[in-house]
Amino acid sequence: MTVAAIIVAAGRGTRAGGDRPKQWQPIAGRRVLDWTIECFTAIDDISSIVVALHPDDMDLLPPSGRVATVPGGATRAGSVRNALTHLAARAQAPEYVLIHDAARCTVPGEVIHRVLSALRDKGAVAAAPALAVTDALWRGEDGAVSGTQDRTGLFRAQTPQGFVFGAIMQAHEAHSGDAADDVEVARAAGLPVRIVEGSEANLKITTPGDFARAETYLRGSMDIRTGTGFDVHRFGPGDHVMLCGVAVPHDRGFRAHSDGDVAMHALSDAIYGALAEGDIGQHFPPSDPQWKGAESRVFLRHACDLAAGQGCAISNVDITLICERPKIGPHAQAMRAALSGIMGLAVDRISVKATTSEQLGFTGRGEGIAAQAVACLVKP
Repeated sequence: MTVAAIIVAAGRGTRAGGDRPKQWQPIAGRRVLDWTIECFTAIDDISSIVVALHPDDMDLLPPSGRVATVPGGATRAGSVRNALTHLAARAQAPEYVLIHDAARCTVPGEVIHRVLSALRDKGAVAAAPALAVTDALWRGEDGAVSGTQDRTGLFRAQTPQGFVFGAIMQAHEAHSGDAADDVEVARAAGLPVRIVEGSEANLKITTPGDFARAETYLRGSMDIRTGTGFDVHRFGPGDHVMLCGVAVPHDRGFRAHSDGDVAMHALSDAIYGALAEGDIGQHFPPSDPQWKGAESRVFLRHACDLAAGQGCAISNVDITLICERPKIGPHAQAMRAALSGIMGLAVDRISVKATTSEQLGFTGRGEGIAAQAVACLVKP
């Protein structure tokens, strides 16, 4: 089975707004047409792709690989005929052809496969994706409802529309004038068209608001990850404790391999946890003498850099310190500012708070401090 695809991209698309035709406008880091072409190059069954371009746009898409270009016509139907003629002139014309609108840059692969299956496995001469109309339909006049329309048997047409190549070639040669799509041309020639299931994701960019909708599909679903961390340090000799990067005066210090910043340790572990990357001990073994007395900002910065390296942005963090003394409230804002500087995260995305354990347990007896942290990471 040989399959070719035609992408119609010769229109001007004025309703979409912008300073250029919609197929050339950027979306999610690439041009609309580039995304559309990728939808078809991802299908192994498609051996060649012909893009019909406006004559003024031919230099905007150099032919490469499976992709060739032809000048479009004055109408959509004319553009399709030019592309069909290009395919027919080859040494071996394709057995099937898919005809698709460039403005549908989010067509899922399964929709393309359903059209191909209808042609190949079920023997259809023509097949096209569509969605049944589920909304109530009105007729309107002068901005007011003038009547209703029965929606029974009505469908919203989509592309790609697939055909036996010879049949649609003959249909276009016999068709005069323009057509809304190739199903109209096929039906005018008496070809039966099988409906296959379309997709809500297969939207057509028509107005400015459609770009934002399409971008949500192109970027994919957001990957949100949450991690938690918990750490404890006992008091020892000293006159201050390090908490969230701030030296807090106290009549004791921490007994710890590093500077003992229990809050930053918990927060680092929360980030490592969200990434499924273990904990501080795996990245900075306490048995390694080089980390003796190290500032905990080193650990936290490493966790943040690891997240960034995996394409994750830290959305927000929340730290709770559990202790009777010292009092955390007077230092909370300084702690948030210190963490902001280390993490490169806005202060309003950093929460630092404290609670007591009602004089219960080791924290209640004033033997040390515990901290727990939550980190939320987002990967677009």
